[in-house]
Amino acid sequence: MKRTIFSALLGVMLLTKPALAEVEEVRFARMQGLAYLQVYLLADLHLVEKHAKEEGISLTARVIPLNQPTGVIDALLSGGADFGSSGITPFITLWDKTRNSAEIKALAALNSQPAFLNSNNPNIKSIKDFTEKDRIALPAVKVAFQATILQMAAEKAFGQYDKLDTLTVGLAHPDAATALLSGRSEITAHFTSPPFQYQELADPKVHKVLSSYDVTGGPATFSGLFTTRRFHDANPKVIKAVLAAIEEANQIIRTDPRRAAEIYVRLDNAKQTVDEVEALLRDPDIQYTIAPQNITKYTDFMARVGSISKAPTSWKDLFFPEVYGLPGS
Repeated sequence: MKRTIFSALLGVMLLTKPALAEVEEVRFARMQGLAYLQVYLLADLHLVEKHAKEEGISLTARVIPLNQPTGVIDALLSGGADFGSSGITPFITLWDKTRNSAEIKALAALNSQPAFLNSNNPNIKSIKDFTEKDRIALPAVKVAFQATILQMAAEKAFGQYDKLDTLTVGLAHPDAATALLSGRSEITAHFTSPPFQYQELADPKVHKVLSSYDVTGGPATFSGLFTTRRFHDANPKVIKAVLAAIEEANQIIRTDPRRAAEIYVRLDNAKQTVDEVEALLRDPDIQYTIAPQNITKYTDFMARVGSISKAPTSWKDLFFPEVYGLPGS
């Protein structure tokens, strides 16, 4: 039985040992997909090790691939990972729940990208067309980024944010894409992310119902990299090396998207070709930046419906100081 973010938060109890100053290995728990591309690159190109040497320390990076945000959160809270990378809204919930304990904050945003709600049911033209016979796959019920976006859209469409929650099913993106494309399961819709959403839309039986950008009014942060206050404060050189590695990965994605696409396809055993992934990386709607975008649109909604106890006064409340000088929102 999959644990929810709330049961995962019990893992805070396990964080009783102080973090060792300047650790020799740094562990990244990440989900699958292009939203986490920098983590693929820093592992394959040993970017963290490179920038650690510049800081005068010896450091090895290890990546733990996971399929759901709850798994990333569990790894971080149990001490099985030093950094977590997942959708931004699961992180916001985690930030809210750990303010008086582990105090988890983001070191950087990773990516702004549209997430598509796709369907193989020709009768579904908008979210108002879903019936009790439909099931919407997303990474984690009520927790995933897509779950929050669906709630935001439902609030606008029905005046009831949780109207469609009972239709959602937790399923990893690769499995959900397979189910939707097969047309032989209860899954009639998938709220997904690149590259899976484009793989689905290549099938003429699948169409887009909604984009997350329709809900947020344009580009908004999709994913982030976060850690605990304890780890951040005890490992300042590691923090600098990791942030520099993410920045170098962003530069590679911008200037050499084919190289980045080749690494992603190889490491993820992706069904998409290098050409297809490269084309996505050149899409202006998909942006790799450490600066947060439109974070408060999520936090205002989540506070209003009770997903978090209190909205932050600024996006800076959610982040460590290393990015305060950036034009975030």
